[in-house]
Amino acid sequence: MAALLAAQSSDYSRDMVADNLDIAADEVAWIRRAQRADARAFEALYRLHVDKVYGLCLRMTGSVAEAEDCAQEAFIQAWKKMKKFRGDSAFSTWLHRIAVNTVLGRIRKSKRDQDRLQVVAEQQEAPVTMGDTGEMRDLAEAVDRLPEGARHVFVLNAVYGYSHDEAAGMLGIAVGTSKAQLHRAKRLLAQQLEAQGFEA
Repeated sequence: MAALLAAQSSDYSRDMVADNLDIAADEVAWIRRAQRADARAFEALYRLHVDKVYGLCLRMTGSVAEAEDCAQEAFIQAWKKMKKFRGDSAFSTWLHRIAVNTVLGRIRKSKRDQDRLQVVAEQQEAPVTMGDTGEMRDLAEAVDRLPEGARHVFVLNAVYGYSHDEAAGMLGIAVGTSKAQLHRAKRLLAQQLEAQGFEA
């Protein structure tokens, strides 16, 4: 029985690796076709990456409506710039840079509207999903309340796993600033969560 389970587990692992390799191979083919203005190939890339791009925009803006607009604009910009993608980084990293630039550009354009948007975001409850817990909502809300610079670095570094070099490059700040903002974000999050009764 143990041998059968081990064999099935091994088959499953091989299938997972094969599926990941298929997706990677498909992605390369879709990129090449999209660079030749193939809209269906770009749609496949969109479907593959939209959730993560939207999630990044949501965490950076703290607003569902803003995130939807930014994600849509990021993919419009990506479609326009497809021929410029050289493959120096992963396609997902390239898309994330476009999304970050879209968010930052939108913030710069509508700085005077940010207070209004923040009030709307604070009044709007985070949607509850299957398996969602109060602790996760509390953490998400605490992240949304971080100052803009600290929130952006925290999202890129702690949530999406970008290095300080990568985050600094995306945000147009110094690496030292990225490290300082992450430290600030963690300190403020700890203070917020402690004030809500969570143990440090």
